[in-house]
Amino acid sequence: MDHQHQEEEEEEEDSGPESAFGKSPFQLTAQDVYDISYVVGRELLAISGGPRAEVPRRVTQLQFKIVGILEMLEALVNENSLTVEALKMERDNLKQEVDGLRRDGSSGKPEQLSVGPDKMLIDLTDPNRPRFTLQELRDVLQERNQLKAQLLITQEELQCYKSGFISPRDEQAGPTEKDSAGGRCSGSSRGSEEKTIIKRLFSFKQGKRP
Repeated sequence: MDHQHQEEEEEEEDSGPESAFGKSPFQLTAQDVYDISYVVGRELLAISGGPRAEVPRRVTQLQFKIVGILEMLEALVNENSLTVEALKMERDNLKQEVDGLRRDGSSGKPEQLSVGPDKMLIDLTDPNRPRFTLQELRDVLQERNQLKAQLLITQEELQCYKSGFISPRDEQAGPTEKDSAGGRCSGSSRGSEEKTIIKRLFSFKQGKRP
């Protein structure tokens, strides 16, 4: 009877949850872990609730199973350690490669490494690169506004000539007569001239063409 009972248990081990103990640690699945836990719990229940005569044999079987579990864990830990060491070596190799690239870059283009956080690198071959400072642009815009204002005044004076306020004979006259004629012209067109200049300057500031 005992021999037959032992054979039945061996058959259960080959086909049931016991089969997880015969697998390679690297082939175990989550279901195998559950099976191993189930087998250990079953053996503990059999030891605590079974006949006293069966206790020594049950304890021996449980010891073998515990040893098998420890061997699986040891194999997994060793494999994990090898993986970690390989990753560390790869990390060190990559770090050395990066350091070498930095040294090569510093020897070839030292100006790139001396740039601070508040500065900007400019590619001189870029056609869209900035060519003026902000102050230079302001000076150019101010000069442009002054030239536009002078152009408007010149156009108003030309209009005075065309309208007859200033004739060629007045141009050849003395300074007093010329100033008098110019005063009449400016007196008649000063208001419109100022409005035109102010209007065009505001239009220029708003990004419109005068």
